[in-house]
Amino acid sequence: MQGDPVSKEETQRNNLQKQGLYSNTMILNSYLSSYEVATALENQSHKIRYSDSVENGSIIFSLSGVAFLLMDAKECFISAEEIFLAKIEKFINIHQKSFLVLSAALHGPEEWKLMFRIQQRFLGSNLRILPVHNTVNAINLMCTIAKTASKPYTDRICYRMITTEAYIIEQSPVWKTLQKLKLSSDPFNLN
Repeated sequence: MQGDPVSKEETQRNNLQKQGLYSNTMILNSYLSSYEVATALENQSHKIRYSDSVENGSIIFSLSGVAFLLMDAKECFISAEEIFLAKIEKFINIHQKSFLVLSAALHGPEEWKLMFRIQQRFLGSNLRILPVHNTVNAINLMCTIAKTASKPYTDRICYRMITTEAYIIEQSPVWKTLQKLKLSSDPFNLN
């Protein structure tokens, strides 16, 4: 009895994961199919699905549930503020883990004012703003965030934190001194 045939892409992704490299299935808005970001993601062995049902400029990492909305600062300056703010609001209402990737060759005073206005408008929401300069910068940030938010990596991070905490407690000179003094955890009991 043979198992299911494994595609070449799946085998390549499994090999990348064994090597510690990150590979994911992503949903991109069809509008992005002709952009450099889509080509660059495909070249990194990510599986790309295109959809017209997701917001223009959005990239969703399926394993981690993280969503990114790509916007160019120049386009924000050209369009009416209500239009791009409505787009951002719709995006964050749909996606729980949402990031606005704001691209500009140089983040000068105008770009920082734009980010400040967006932050003020969405203060208290689940939106995080990532200023980026180019496609490579954007992809590296998105992949790093998606990787650290995915299940196997969050489990590994939690395990490392617990192990580190236990090590610190075991090796702490303060903890050893308290044990020597045989102080209890009850602050009112000095016996």
